[in-house]
Amino acid sequence: MTFHLDAFDGPLDLLLHLISKNKVSIYDIPIAEICEQYMAVLDEARRMDMDIAGDFIAMAAQLIYIKSKMLLPVYEDEEEEDPRRQLVEMLLEYQRIKEMTPYFRQQSELGRDIYVKPPEIADRNAPVQYRHSVDDLLKAARALLEKAQQRVPPSARAFKGIVGREPAPVEEKITMILHRFLRHTRLKFRQLFESAQNRSEIVATFLAVLELSKTRRLMIEGDGEDVELYLTDKEDAG
Repeated sequence: MTFHLDAFDGPLDLLLHLISKNKVSIYDIPIAEICEQYMAVLDEARRMDMDIAGDFIAMAAQLIYIKSKMLLPVYEDEEEEDPRRQLVEMLLEYQRIKEMTPYFRQQSELGRDIYVKPPEIADRNAPVQYRHSVDDLLKAARALLEKAQQRVPPSARAFKGIVGREPAPVEEKITMILHRFLRHTRLKFRQLFESAQNRSEIVATFLAVLELSKTRRLMIEGDGEDVELYLTDKEDAG
Protein backbone atom coordinates (compact mmCIF):
# COMPACT_ATOMS: atom_id res chain seq x y z
CA MET A 1 0.00 0.00 0.00
CA THR A 2 1.34 3.43 -0.92
CA PHE A 3 1.25 6.22 1.67
CA HIS A 4 1.28 9.87 0.71
CA LEU A 5 3.10 12.05 3.19
CA ASP A 6 0.88 15.02 2.35
CA ALA A 7 -2.06 13.10 3.81
CA PHE A 8 -0.67 13.47 7.34
CA ASP A 9 -0.57 16.72 9.32
CA GLY A 10 2.60 15.68 11.12
CA PRO A 11 4.58 12.76 12.52
CA LEU A 12 2.13 12.19 15.37
CA ASP A 13 -0.71 11.99 12.86
CA LEU A 14 1.21 9.35 10.90
CA LEU A 15 1.92 7.37 14.09
CA LEU A 16 -1.75 7.39 15.09
CA HIS A 17 -2.61 6.11 11.62
CA LEU A 18 -0.14 3.25 11.90
CA ILE A 19 -1.37 2.35 15.41
CA SER A 20 -4.96 2.29 14.17
CA LYS A 21 -4.01 0.30 11.09
CA ASN A 22 -2.25 -2.38 13.17
CA LYS A 23 -5.09 -2.38 15.74
CA VAL A 24 -2.74 -2.13 18.70
CA SER A 25 -3.14 -0.29 21.99
CA ILE A 26 -1.67 3.17 22.20
CA TYR A 27 -0.50 2.25 25.73
CA ASP A 28 1.46 -0.79 24.47
CA ILE A 29 2.97 0.20 21.14
CA PRO A 30 5.00 -2.51 19.36
CA ILE A 31 7.76 -0.02 18.74
CA ALA A 32 9.85 -2.22 16.43
CA GLU A 33 6.93 -2.91 14.07
CA ILE A 34 5.65 0.68 14.10
CA CYS A 35 9.15 2.06 13.61
CA GLU A 36 9.68 -0.20 10.58
CA GLN A 37 6.41 0.90 8.98
CA TYR A 38 7.15 4.56 9.77
CA MET A 39 10.54 4.34 8.04
CA ALA A 40 8.86 2.63 5.07
CA VAL A 41 6.59 5.62 4.65
CA LEU A 42 9.57 8.00 4.64
CA ASP A 43 11.44 5.83 2.14
CA GLU A 44 8.41 5.77 -0.13
CA ALA A 45 8.24 9.56 0.07
CA ARG A 46 11.91 9.87 -0.92
CA ARG A 47 11.41 7.60 -3.94
CA MET A 48 8.54 9.83 -5.03
CA ASP A 49 10.79 12.92 -4.77
CA MET A 50 8.63 14.37 -2.01
CA ASP A 51 10.02 16.82 0.50
CA ILE A 52 10.16 15.38 4.00
CA ALA A 53 9.72 17.89 6.81
CA GLY A 54 12.30 17.98 9.57
CA ASP A 55 9.78 16.98 12.25
CA PHE A 56 9.12 13.68 10.43
CA ILE A 57 12.85 12.94 10.43
CA ALA A 58 13.14 13.96 14.09
CA MET A 59 10.36 11.55 15.02
CA ALA A 60 12.10 8.78 13.07
CA ALA A 61 15.23 9.38 15.13
CA GLN A 62 13.18 9.25 18.34
CA LEU A 63 11.56 5.96 17.31
CA ILE A 64 14.96 4.43 16.57
CA TYR A 65 16.19 5.65 19.95
CA ILE A 66 13.20 4.10 21.76
CA LYS A 67 13.66 0.89 19.80
CA SER A 68 17.33 0.68 20.83
CA LYS A 69 16.43 1.37 24.48
CA MET A 70 13.92 -1.46 24.45
CA LEU A 71 16.51 -3.87 22.98
CA LEU A 72 18.82 -3.37 25.93
CA PRO A 73 18.61 -6.06 28.61
CA VAL A 74 16.63 -5.20 31.76
CA TYR A 75 17.84 -6.59 35.07
CA GLU A 76 15.45 -7.57 37.83
CA ASP A 77 17.05 -5.31 40.44
CA GLU A 78 16.79 -2.26 38.19
CA GLU A 79 13.68 -0.12 37.89
CA GLU A 80 13.60 1.63 34.58
CA GLU A 81 10.87 3.81 33.15
CA ASP A 82 9.20 2.59 29.97
CA PRO A 83 11.01 4.43 27.13
CA ARG A 84 7.67 4.68 25.29
CA ARG A 85 6.00 6.70 28.05
CA GLN A 86 6.79 10.17 26.70
CA LEU A 87 5.73 9.14 23.19
CA VAL A 88 2.44 7.76 24.52
CA GLU A 89 1.69 11.01 26.36
CA MET A 90 2.41 13.01 23.19
CA LEU A 91 0.12 10.77 21.15
CA LEU A 92 -2.72 10.98 23.69
CA GLU A 93 -2.50 14.77 23.81
CA TYR A 94 -2.45 15.01 20.01
CA GLN A 95 -5.40 12.63 19.79
CA ARG A 96 -7.47 14.80 22.15
CA ILE A 97 -6.66 17.90 20.11
CA LYS A 98 -7.51 16.12 16.87
CA GLU A 99 -10.88 14.97 18.23
CA MET A 100 -11.76 18.56 19.23
CA THR A 101 -10.73 20.06 15.89
CA PRO A 102 -14.11 19.48 14.14
CA TYR A 103 -15.93 21.14 17.06
CA PHE A 104 -13.75 24.26 16.97
CA ARG A 105 -13.99 24.38 13.17
CA GLN A 106 -17.78 24.29 13.43
CA GLN A 107 -17.76 27.03 16.08
CA SER A 108 -15.54 29.23 13.91
CA GLU A 109 -17.99 28.89 11.02
CA LEU A 110 -20.99 29.98 13.09
CA GLY A 111 -22.10 33.44 12.08
CA ARG A 112 -19.61 33.52 9.21
CA ASP A 113 -22.29 34.67 6.74
CA ILE A 114 -24.07 36.98 9.17
CA TYR A 115 -23.47 40.69 8.86
CA VAL A 116 -24.50 42.99 11.67
CA LYS A 117 -25.46 46.55 11.00
CA PRO A 118 -23.68 48.94 13.37
CA PRO A 119 -25.95 50.96 15.66
CA GLU A 120 -27.01 54.34 14.44
CA ILE A 121 -25.99 57.23 16.64
CA ALA A 122 -28.98 59.45 17.33
CA ASP A 123 -28.48 63.17 17.04
CA ARG A 124 -29.93 64.57 20.28
CA ASN A 125 -29.89 68.07 18.82
CA ALA A 126 -31.99 67.11 15.80
CA PRO A 127 -35.56 68.45 15.89
CA VAL A 128 -38.31 65.96 16.70
CA GLN A 129 -40.38 65.08 13.68
CA TYR A 130 -44.05 64.43 14.46
CA ARG A 131 -45.68 62.22 11.88
CA HIS A 132 -49.12 62.21 13.54
CA SER A 133 -51.59 64.94 14.19
CA VAL A 134 -54.41 65.38 16.67
CA ASP A 135 -56.72 63.99 13.99
CA ASP A 136 -54.96 60.63 14.32
CA LEU A 137 -55.84 60.55 18.03
CA LEU A 138 -59.40 61.61 17.28
CA LYS A 139 -59.78 58.75 14.79
CA ALA A 140 -58.38 56.23 17.28
CA ALA A 141 -60.63 57.51 20.08
CA ARG A 142 -63.68 57.50 17.79
CA ALA A 143 -62.96 53.90 16.80
CA LEU A 144 -62.73 52.91 20.47
CA LEU A 145 -66.00 54.61 21.29
CA GLU A 146 -67.74 52.95 18.36
CA LYS A 147 -66.42 49.57 19.44
CA ALA A 148 -67.61 50.20 22.99
CA GLN A 149 -71.09 51.05 21.71
CA GLN A 150 -71.24 47.78 19.74
CA ARG A 151 -70.89 45.69 22.89
CA VAL A 152 -73.81 43.98 24.57
CA PRO A 153 -75.94 46.68 26.26
CA PRO A 154 -75.48 46.74 30.02
CA SER A 155 -78.30 45.89 32.39
CA ALA A 156 -80.43 48.59 33.99
CA ARG A 157 -78.56 48.12 37.28
CA ALA A 158 -75.35 49.27 35.60
CA PHE A 159 -76.82 52.77 35.14
CA LYS A 160 -77.46 53.25 38.84
CA GLY A 161 -75.70 56.31 40.21
CA ILE A 162 -74.63 57.70 36.81
CA VAL A 163 -76.87 60.74 37.01
CA GLY A 164 -75.22 63.49 38.98
CA ARG A 165 -71.79 61.80 38.98
CA GLU A 166 -68.93 64.28 38.84
CA PRO A 167 -66.74 64.15 35.71
CA ALA A 168 -63.38 62.36 36.07
CA PRO A 169 -60.52 64.87 36.59
CA VAL A 170 -58.06 65.07 33.70
CA GLU A 171 -55.15 65.65 36.11
CA GLU A 172 -55.90 62.33 37.76
CA LYS A 173 -55.77 60.56 34.40
CA ILE A 174 -52.46 62.26 33.55
CA THR A 175 -51.00 60.91 36.79
CA MET A 176 -52.43 57.48 36.01
CA ILE A 177 -50.85 57.44 32.54
CA LEU A 178 -47.44 58.55 33.80
CA HIS A 179 -47.61 55.95 36.57
CA ARG A 180 -48.21 53.19 34.00
CA PHE A 181 -45.07 54.22 32.14
CA LEU A 182 -43.07 53.40 35.26
CA ARG A 183 -43.60 49.71 34.38
CA HIS A 184 -43.76 49.93 30.57
CA THR A 185 -41.68 51.72 27.97
CA ARG A 186 -44.49 51.66 25.38
CA LEU A 187 -48.27 51.38 25.67
CA LYS A 188 -51.03 50.76 23.18
CA PHE A 189 -53.42 53.71 22.99
CA ARG A 190 -56.40 51.43 23.58
CA GLN A 191 -54.80 49.97 26.74
CA LEU A 192 -55.31 53.29 28.51
CA PHE A 193 -59.09 52.85 28.28
CA GLU A 194 -59.35 49.25 29.49
CA SER A 195 -59.95 50.29 33.10
CA ALA A 196 -62.42 53.07 32.25
CA GLN A 197 -65.75 52.59 34.09
CA ASN A 198 -67.82 55.10 32.17
CA ARG A 199 -67.85 57.60 29.35
CA SER A 200 -66.60 60.37 31.65
CA GLU A 201 -63.38 58.45 32.37
CA ILE A 202 -62.91 57.72 28.67
CA VAL A 203 -63.16 61.41 27.82
CA ALA A 204 -60.85 62.38 30.69
CA THR A 205 -58.27 59.82 29.60
CA PHE A 206 -58.40 61.08 26.02
CA LEU A 207 -57.96 64.69 27.18
CA ALA A 208 -55.01 63.58 29.34
CA VAL A 209 -53.32 62.03 26.28
CA LEU A 210 -53.94 65.24 24.32
CA GLU A 211 -52.42 67.32 27.11
CA LEU A 212 -49.32 65.12 27.36
CA SER A 213 -48.96 65.17 23.58
CA LYS A 214 -49.38 68.95 23.47
CA THR A 215 -46.59 69.43 26.00
CA ARG A 216 -44.52 66.88 24.04
CA ARG A 217 -44.05 64.60 27.01
CA LEU A 218 -45.74 61.82 25.03
CA MET A 219 -44.79 60.55 21.59
CA ILE A 220 -47.27 58.88 19.23
CA GLU A 221 -46.59 56.14 16.67
CA GLY A 222 -48.81 53.94 14.53
CA ASP A 223 -52.11 54.21 12.73
CA GLY A 224 -55.73 53.65 13.73
CA GLU A 225 -56.19 51.25 16.62
CA ASP A 226 -52.51 50.31 16.56
CA VAL A 227 -51.39 53.70 17.85
CA GLU A 228 -48.60 53.32 20.42
CA LEU A 229 -47.46 55.84 23.01
CA TYR A 230 -44.11 56.32 24.68
CA LEU A 231 -42.59 58.98 26.88
CA THR A 232 -39.81 61.28 25.73
CA ASP A 233 -37.47 63.70 27.40
CA LYS A 234 -39.36 66.94 27.56
CA GLU A 235 -36.23 69.09 27.25
CA ASP A 236 -34.99 67.21 24.15
CA ALA A 237 -38.44 67.24 22.51
CA GLY A 238 -39.07 70.92 23.07
